[in-house]
Amino acid sequence: MHHRSIAIYDRFLANLSRVLAKAEAHCEAKAIKPEAMLTFRLFPDMFPFIKQVQLSCDFAARGAARLAGEEPKSFPDTETSFAQLQDRISAARGYIAGFDPARLDGAEARQITLKIRGQDVTMSAENFLNVYSLPQFYFHLTTAYNILRHNGVELGKGDYMGG
Repeated sequence: MHHRSIAIYDRFLANLSRVLAKAEAHCEAKAIKPEAMLTFRLFPDMFPFIKQVQLSCDFAARGAARLAGEEPKSFPDTETSFAQLQDRISAARGYIAGFDPARLDGAEARQITLKIRGQDVTMSAENFLNVYSLPQFYFHLTTAYNILRHNGVELGKGDYMGG
C-alpha cells in the first residue's frame, strides 16, 4: 500500500515542485507578474492555480494519514507566491515522508470514513486510494499543469511524469 500511495504522492509532488520552478522562471523571463499565473483559472467556475497546488498537497497529505488510520494534518491555505507554494509542497512531502511502510501495514483491510459533499462516506482503504484519493490528487495536479501550459510555460509530458 505504501508503494502505491506515499511513493506516488511524493514523486508527483516533486515533479510539481520542478514545474513551479519553470513557471516562476517563465514569468521572470517574459516579465509576467507572478499573480497573473498564480490566480489564473481555466474556466470561471474552476479553482485558480494556487488552489490547484494546495489541493494537490492536501490530497497527498490527507490520503497518507487516512490510509494509516490517523487524523489528517491540516495545512492553512495562505500561499500567495511561488516561494510559498514551494514551501507548501515541501511541507506536504515532509509530512508524508513520516508515513513509513510499517504505518500502512494492514491498510488494505481498513475502512475509511470521510465527508464528501457534506455526507459521511465509508469505503475500504483500497477503494479510497483507487477511486477517491489518487484520482483527486491527479485531477488537481493535472489542472495545475494545464494552467501553466495554457499560459505558455514550456512543459512537456516528461515534466509531469518526472524521471
